Amino acid sequence: MSSCDDMSTLSLVDLIISYSDGFHFPLTGRGRCVTAVAWSDDERWCAVGVFSPGFSSRAHERNPALPPGQYLERDFPVLTAGPTQRIDKRNWSFSVETETGETRSWNWQEMLELGPEKVETDIHCVTSWTKLGTSWRGVPLERFLDGLDTSADYLMATSYGGYTTNMPFGEIRDRAWLAFEFDGKELSAEHGGPARLLVPHLYFWKSAKWVNRLTLMTEDQPGFWERNGYNMHGDPWREERYW
Repeated sequence: MSSCDDMSTLSLVDLIISYSDGFHFPLTGRGRCVTAVAWSDDERWCAVGVFSPGFSSRAHERNPALPPGQYLERDFPVLTAGPTQRIDKRNWSFSVETETGETRSWNWQEMLELGPEKVETDIHCVTSWTKLGTSWRGVPLERFLDGLDTSADYLMATSYGGYTTNMPFGEIRDRAWLAFEFDGKELSAEHGGPARLLVPHLYFWKSAKWVNRLTLMTEDQPGFWERNGYNMHGDPWREERYW
């Protein structure tokens, strides 16, 4: 599971894992790494939070390229809610399912044949960092949607490992990609490789790492972080961070 890739802004980290019955398990940690594991009473599922090294307080900067409350980050920090997924491209697949059950699937070679393009964009983490001028390569999501018969207004992205995140269907038209390269190199597993969503105009937890399915929906539903306090939309220019 994944959030944004990212967590380098706080010296005090608060992780709240929410059980389905509404019980909250809080964990606060200081230092170079914080990990939390919580099992449900029937042990049918668990939630794991792993915060990577690099936490430090940063002053917010006055830069017109930065959304409100953000600071400029020159590295690429990592935050993962759960273990890093490592998927062999030979076994990788990506599918889109409409609200009526129509499903299309692609393997790695079929995905490449859809025509990747280079993307230069800024990315914004909900934890307050922004990285300007990032370079990616990926397939525009609309190429996976061409010819589908759908009246969906929303979608749910699902990843290897079970992470989910929702967004309005219109948010992926002409401005979202299935990305598999970063800065001229294959996307590493820690940053969501072999392929992740890239939805750069929303906070980066919406750019699901290790994505393998889009489910189109007529009604909005919350994903993993949205069920645990994050905003259903996530526009950084409106500071749509949390409920």
